[in-house]
Amino acid sequence: MRKDKEKVIDEVWTEDHIKSFLNVRSHDGSADDFHMLLKAYQSMKASDFEMFISFFCSDGRDLNATGKDGRTVLEIINTHRHGIAYAATLKGAGAE
Repeated sequence: MRKDKEKVIDEVWTEDHIKSFLNVRSHDGSADDFHMLLKAYQSMKASDFEMFISFFCSDGRDLNATGKDGRTVLEIINTHRHGIAYAATLKGAGAE
């Protein structure tokens, strides 16, 4: 079997595409803000994530929202060796 989708590398995201993550909703019972942050982190380059965080905060969202296990996205990112820039963005925006 072959893949039906090719992996896109260095895709340029528009502002509207980044803002569209503000519409992501949880489907597992975790807080919507937590789910938005996690999906943005998993999907975006650090520079796009930084722009997303600006929109996220302007929309009055909670940077410290927790998942079902009680951890914040910052706590999760801090366990990833490639998450340094993302963690810095969250901390700079006020995440604890």
